[in-house]
Amino acid sequence: MTFRLDLLRHGETELGGGLRGSLDDALTEKGWQQMRAAVMEQGPWDRVISSPLQRCARFAEELAGQMGLPVAFDRNLQELHFGRWEGRSAAALMETDAEALGLFWADPYSFTPPQGEPVADFSERVLSAVERLQTAYAGERVLLISHGGVMRLLLARARGLPREQLLNVEVGHGALFKLSVQANGLLREVH
Repeated sequence: MTFRLDLLRHGETELGGGLRGSLDDALTEKGWQQMRAAVMEQGPWDRVISSPLQRCARFAEELAGQMGLPVAFDRNLQELHFGRWEGRSAAALMETDAEALGLFWADPYSFTPPQGEPVADFSERVLSAVERLQTAYAGERVLLISHGGVMRLLLARARGLPREQLLNVEVGHGALFKLSVQANGLLREVH
């Protein structure tokens, strides 16, 4: 049985762009507005699942409370850990680590940021979490509040993109996408 997984990326954060990874930034007022606007006239959902990082979790709690939905947090749906690159912008990395950044952008599965999480491990972590959700909530419509990397991974897979194109998937702050997840793990984007 399929289940519907709507993906919502967190909004703008207080410490701005760059590779936020596992840093626990709060949303700005604009970030809250982005997320509230994204879910307006969407749903209905049966439940909300969220990354435990506050840029996702605080909005998940607010929305679930307003809609009377159960909410749960899953650390396996957190962003990729960027190691020593956490908190740094691409512009700053171009000055200090341009070659390594280029390797990462060209094929994130083949190059891991220093002391970072390998994308293959990240992929396994996220896809296993989605498989568990599909098993637990088959037939339901679930809102997953998460991060750009998680959403890029799932969308790239749903679109059948080669792994080298993972970072080419555009996912803005407060973006909402809809997926259908089959029992065999097949992901399909719903328009």
